Amino acid sequence: MLTVGRLVATSSVYPLRGDLRPRGERPPRGRKGLRRPRLTRRHTCGVAYLPNSDADRTAMLEVVGAGSVSDLFATIPASLRDPTVELPPPLGEQDLVAEVERLAARNHPLSELDNFLGAGVYSRFIPAIVRGTIGRPEFYTAYTPYQAEASQGTLQTIFEFQSMICALTGLDVANASLYDGATAAAEAMMLAVQATGRDRIAVSGAVHPETLRVLRTFAAGRSVSLDVVAARDDVTSIDDVRATLDERHAGLLVQQPTFFGTLETLAGLAEAAHAVGALALCSADPLACTVLVPPADAGFDVCVGDGQPLGVPASFGGPHVGYMAVRQALVRRMPGRLVGITNDHAGRRAYALTLQTREQHIRREHATSNICTNHALVALAATVYMAHMGAGGMREVATVSAQRAHHLADELCAVKGFSLASATPFLWEFVLRCPADAAAVAAAMRDQGIVAGLPLGRVDAARADELLVCCTEMTSRPAIDRFVAALTALDTAALPQVRQEVAV
Repeated sequence: MLTVGRLVATSSVYPLRGDLRPRGERPPRGRKGLRRPRLTRRHTCGVAYLPNSDADRTAMLEVVGAGSVSDLFATIPASLRDPTVELPPPLGEQDLVAEVERLAARNHPLSELDNFLGAGVYSRFIPAIVRGTIGRPEFYTAYTPYQAEASQGTLQTIFEFQSMICALTGLDVANASLYDGATAAAEAMMLAVQATGRDRIAVSGAVHPETLRVLRTFAAGRSVSLDVVAARDDVTSIDDVRATLDERHAGLLVQQPTFFGTLETLAGLAEAAHAVGALALCSADPLACTVLVPPADAGFDVCVGDGQPLGVPASFGGPHVGYMAVRQALVRRMPGRLVGITNDHAGRRAYALTLQTREQHIRREHATSNICTNHALVALAATVYMAHMGAGGMREVATVSAQRAHHLADELCAVKGFSLASATPFLWEFVLRCPADAAAVAAAMRDQGIVAGLPLGRVDAARADELLVCCTEMTSRPAIDRFVAALTALDTAALPQVRQEVAV
């Protein structure tokens, strides 16, 4: 437990002077208090903060070998550097509001549709208490709680978030949050590289494709090599992992449930990683942790994920919140902020940012990560959701979601031509093989007010006939019946082939 003597702010004691006297020290004789400094040449602010002078710019351009500032942007096409933007004439406030409302009416909230789309962002019920709490001005307008004595409420909510994430994952320490699940996975990758001194990471081919793209971006900038272990039956083959891993690998990253909704055998994967001295990294859905074996119990060293299922709306893909939890031995390698609990000078319980020497604002380029903030407001939403629902409530949400997904899968497989793409057990998402182009099937369903799922041809051209379908506690029995009836009545032979752009 961290011991802090006094939580005292000094940055605002003498805001107009360079010297910060201790509290209680009297000002110099003859002065009743602080005076604003005279704006002599020595105190003039403008000169010290002017932009670069012409001479400065000329010197810098000579160093980089450019003739002018515009030459620095010569690789960008002229049409993009100085585009002609056709903007409408200005509007008054009343007309502007009407125009924005007209544009907004083109959006269709999920509540208007029968939604079976998941793939990383889920439509789940959000209790009213979540929005009511995060909308309070004490939280909604708060900033980073560096000044502990003025931020106890914010610090406590972050501490509660950390504690609940530890309870879900079974690991020892969690941070204050990260940006989202994909960047959290990238941070876990870099943690493994720093902790082991190795420069290779093995990644399951069953992780979310967008997560894999983020990993590649991070790896390219840090000279880290990625080895993707191809998925078999939409899960990671332990034999393939063992054949891939060696003493050069810093870690193995898998996802639970996988992008395809299937369930990994975590224990065997963790053992395979540890056998070569690598760290076992898991990207886990936090709600899934309530009904599956927690990553820590399966032997994993680091668990990350996206907290969007915990009371955070889809919001067109963000902002969401990432989480990270690690074993105690890795705490000084963990990126992001940590809130600890301690006692103040009067012996009262207090919260404070701790182990800050890991962070960028202190260690600069030697920090564990370049992350210099966190999604505290979104983490607060997740905290309120977890506190309100409790372990039993979240377990019920996960159970109901799984039950409805399995019921839907049985019903859809009874429709002629449709079947499951894999016999691997799944939780609340599954891959449905269609007798026609899956994108065309999804388009036909959309015309009937049904979002049928994600056509997998968008991520893999070889899977153009497959649809990733999801159920949550928001999926009603009438919605399932309408989906099944619509597919039954669909003439798949008459559907066109839909060309899709494949994300790489």
